[in-house]
Amino acid sequence: MKKQFNRMRQLANQTVGRAEKTEVLSEDLLQVEKRLELVKQVSHSTHKKLTACLQGQQGVDVDKRSVRSPSKKLPLTSLAQCLVEGASVLGDDSLLGKMLKICGETQDRLAQELLLFELQIERDVVDPLFTLSEVEIPNIQKQRKHLAKLVLDMDSARTRWHQSSKSSTLTSKETSTGAKADALREEMEEAANRMEICRDQLSADMYSFVAKEIDYANYFQTLIEVQAEYHRKSLELLQNVLPQIKAQQESWVEKPCYGKPLEEHLILSGREIAFPIEACVTMLLDCGLQEEGLFRVAPSASKLKKLKASLDCGVLDFQEYSADPHAIAGALKSYLRELPEPLLTFDLYDDWIQASNIVDQDNRLQALLSTCEKLPTANSNNFKYLIKFLAKLNEFQDYNKMTPGNIAIVLGPNLLWAHTEGNITEMMTTVSLQIVGIIEPIIQHADWFFPGEMEFNVTGNYGSPVHTNHNANYSSMPSPDMDQSDRRQQDQSRRPLSVATDNMMLEFYKKDGIRKIQSMGVRVMDTSWVSRRGSSSSRKSSSTPPSVQPPAPPSDSLNPEQPADLSTSPSQTPPPISADRA
Repeated sequence: MKKQFNRMRQLANQTVGRAEKTEVLSEDLLQVEKRLELVKQVSHSTHKKLTACLQGQQGVDVDKRSVRSPSKKLPLTSLAQCLVEGASVLGDDSLLGKMLKICGETQDRLAQELLLFELQIERDVVDPLFTLSEVEIPNIQKQRKHLAKLVLDMDSARTRWHQSSKSSTLTSKETSTGAKADALREEMEEAANRMEICRDQLSADMYSFVAKEIDYANYFQTLIEVQAEYHRKSLELLQNVLPQIKAQQESWVEKPCYGKPLEEHLILSGREIAFPIEACVTMLLDCGLQEEGLFRVAPSASKLKKLKASLDCGVLDFQEYSADPHAIAGALKSYLRELPEPLLTFDLYDDWIQASNIVDQDNRLQALLSTCEKLPTANSNNFKYLIKFLAKLNEFQDYNKMTPGNIAIVLGPNLLWAHTEGNITEMMTTVSLQIVGIIEPIIQHADWFFPGEMEFNVTGNYGSPVHTNHNANYSSMPSPDMDQSDRRQQDQSRRPLSVATDNMMLEFYKKDGIRKIQSMGVRVMDTSWVSRRGSSSSRKSSSTPPSVQPPAPPSDSLNPEQPADLSTSPSQTPPPISADRA
């Protein structure tokens, strides 16, 4: 009891500074002691954050901390199971089902790689950091506290021995006092011996900690190496899967075509003529050549949207759409307009415009022919196919009222446009008139530009629905017996936006642009057929088509305001054919 009281008193004296505390560690070991605490803090925080990064550790108690737990499932594993289940639902018949199956198997393999990665990280990095911060350093610190206690005991014993020695000189009982001093000296020596043993052990542990710092640093090198190996294997796995995914997509028949580059669509589909162009032209040849206002009258927006979607996925009901040639024509116009680059290309835009500005008819046709020959092969084949069809359509102009000029006005802006477009007002300017001046003579002289016959059903995959006259059932067409004013009022109230836009362009050509058109030799679109519609019903009743040769344009096809002198406009007679073109 007395010994403990002396120890408490010694500790109190050292605390308040009245007694000197013996320092048994060297200066180097004192620096190591300070570093121990810093390393412990860093290791503890690193271990905590690194454990949180292990996906297999989320939600696991500390006493169950292990990614080896079979009850814990990685998020990638759940994703893989979801994808595989989705693939089984959709089946291998669909492209989406195939993609889900491949991706599900890939995610499962990635999950296995991740599991192995986390197991190695836990074994080689996480566990050693835990041992360092929670076992090794705390043991050294615990030993340091024990040394401090032994130093206190030694100082206390030394203090009592000194006090006993001083008191022995003042008393006469030398025998009893000497025996007590010897006992205190032995106690002091024993305390000093225990302190030295503990100090030596602590010094060895501290020096060992300093020497093993390179091993502790290797933990983080191992972390980077394991991560690099994991990502390398994952990247290799993904790179091996990508060709399979691309092969499945390339082998899939149903590929969208609207808004895709022409050459890309032709390569993927293995065609020479774009699918929407061939499908629409083939159907129009069967059911639309005698349809009044073809390419001018806009179809139902819902019908057009449905047809475009059908063309995009390669599924067509010819019998259904044969009842609405205007929807077919609208789908063809939309495809041409939605091409990223016009069919006549941006690169040749200046050449086309320069050719249209030539006043002399023969020289203009030669310039247009020269520009046609510069077109890329894919564009040239599709343009030739389209022009041959439009020439065929022109043969029925007495029925459909679509002369070459009319066709050029409504279809030309979909074949060529500037790289940077303006608003609708800017479109109805000289540039649009020049485009009309390009398309109209090519349609008029289609056989001169593209000699030879054209087989329109190139793939032979299209049927021939029975042709019927749909004008009487088409909602946007007025009755032939309707009064002129009522017919005009109904047409204005029912026409869609695209019809209104076409009519705005027609009015522009008719009024403000008439002089420019005449100077370029382009005839104004004939709109007088609307007023003569009732009288055309007798022509429709005849099932005999016109002759193969294109008929001469009607005398009343020109606008009344247009002068009779059209010497600068292209004639129906083609220019002389050179020997090489013959």
